[in-house]
Amino acid sequence: MKILQELSEYRFSRYFKAIFLVWDVALLNAAILLSALLRFGNIDKLFLKEVETISLLGNLIWIGLLLYKDSFRIVRVEPIESILRRTIKKVVIHIAITTFFVVVLKYSDISRLRLVYFYFIFFVLLMFSRYLSMKLLRYIRAKGYNFRSFIIIGANDTGERMRRILAKDLTYGYRFLGFFDEKVDPFAFISHPILGGFNQIEEFIINEEVDEMYVALHIDNIEVINKLVKICEHHMVRIKFIPDFQLYTKSNKVEMTFYENTPVLMFRREPLEAAVNRILKKVFDICFSLFVLVLIFPWLFPIIMLIIKMESPGPIFFKQERSGRDNRSFTCLKFRSMRLNGAADNKQAVKGDSRVTKFGAFMRKTSIDELPQFFNVFFGDMSVVGPRPHMVNHTKQYSELINNYLVRQYAKPGITGWAQVNGFRGETKELIDMQNRVEYDIWYIENWSLLLDIKIIIKTVINVFKGEENAF
Repeated sequence: MKILQELSEYRFSRYFKAIFLVWDVALLNAAILLSALLRFGNIDKLFLKEVETISLLGNLIWIGLLLYKDSFRIVRVEPIESILRRTIKKVVIHIAITTFFVVVLKYSDISRLRLVYFYFIFFVLLMFSRYLSMKLLRYIRAKGYNFRSFIIIGANDTGERMRRILAKDLTYGYRFLGFFDEKVDPFAFISHPILGGFNQIEEFIINEEVDEMYVALHIDNIEVINKLVKICEHHMVRIKFIPDFQLYTKSNKVEMTFYENTPVLMFRREPLEAAVNRILKKVFDICFSLFVLVLIFPWLFPIIMLIIKMESPGPIFFKQERSGRDNRSFTCLKFRSMRLNGAADNKQAVKGDSRVTKFGAFMRKTSIDELPQFFNVFFGDMSVVGPRPHMVNHTKQYSELINNYLVRQYAKPGITGWAQVNGFRGETKELIDMQNRVEYDIWYIENWSLLLDIKIIIKTVINVFKGEENAF
């Protein structure tokens, strides 16, 4: 315990970047050695010129990825899931760049299997070290070390919300001392008593060890805020402001960005607005759709075509104008599952719908009727995962009834989606059914990641085999 107490006196965060960088490089080179031992039983082949070149390149690429946008920044209020997600993204990019160089340079001495072993070992070592570091921090802080003490100026909902966030996880390492305000917001539930008014803040900072101050005051209190800035800078207390976004929106998903030096508040996060994410999703869509069109469609299509033709007259494919990204319409393809009728563009399919053929019911139940939409994905009108495309007239109808309905059109429509794997598919009998679907679609747009897409695809496949009661 004495060692922990002595170590806690040092501000290791100042040296964290260097430590993190050296540690990761050590793990990477340990993975190189272990992968060689696993593949060859010795490390002799590591000294081949091509292998040495790729090993050096691997080190430089990883260092570059860590330095890019301060990827190894130390953020106390960050869940381990976020850290792991960021690490996975870096590993995937590292694999892509390394593979590119191996292929372009035509390095025949590079064992592909050893590379597989290397990335598996490196990934495990990284994840284990990240997890272990979080556990170690939790242990150290549970013993009362490496904490930052903070006060909140503003006894209101915003201040209480910040207190709950910082107190939620011991790993964050924050100790709350109390609120300061002239009066308590009568409509807010404040869990801790007020230590005093604005005039008592400086005295408290002098007498107590305060590391950070969070200001949750309305902008009308600009004189008080300016005074707090002077107090904090004079006593070396870091001051942080919690902007009152409720002036503009009730959303909790706002995002702040900067256009040069001007801060801009955005209503919601949109990961797919980033060019890198769009390219990543596009590449995934093309590869996945090609896989289906080349390996599944050729043998399955003749069987389906024959059955559809035998069961009822009409075309093999059903084509319909549907709403796409930015509310631009496109021709959506499906295997025809209904008899020819004049209501297809206006009326949703309902349970026991007489228009649906027997084989059509099977296709709808197993989602086989959606397979032609992989052509839509390949040609860029759709994505594998995204909000399901609705009929154009339904889009017009629901956009007038549901205020944020058209937000779902910010993304390309998908063959499957977050709403569908959570049970919101099929007929929308009540307006609330569509509202729920829209909320799930918007959540997907705000929280997109490649891992989320893969999760949705896996859940979709599981649901196909389990069967879904709303698929008719």
